[in-house]
Amino acid sequence: MAGPLDGVKILDLTTVVMGPFATQILAELGAEVIKVEPFSGDNMRDVGPMANPHMGHLHLHLNRGKKGIAVDLKNPSGKAVIEKLIPRSDILIYNVRPKAMARLGLSYEDVRSLNPKIIYVGAYGYSEKGPR
Repeated sequence: MAGPLDGVKILDLTTVVMGPFATQILAELGAEVIKVEPFSGDNMRDVGPMANPHMGHLHLHLNRGKKGIAVDLKNPSGKAVIEKLIPRSDILIYNVRPKAMARLGLSYEDVRSLNPKIIYVGAYGYSEKGPR
């Protein structure tokens, strides 16, 4: 059964709980969500009880219904993979500070140059200047 977001493609560059939970809801509503993790895996893989190594229950819950890809965003070949996915995506969601995205070459301006229609969503726990 198609959901209200059927056909919407989301590039998920989030971690911990807030971002993955938001994108998990979007996946449940029918969006195609591609979760990007480092080669070592999202740090939430090792949180909480698990039946298998690196498959913590919280990680499994927050990422159900998503596709996944492992990419080294600090490596030019890894960044090239993301640059190929951006034009095919409707939404990019991240939850690190904007300056971190800029250091990766994934600022709003960088991403928009690859896909002018993309919706660029930043959701992070603190302001750009820290917790103060």
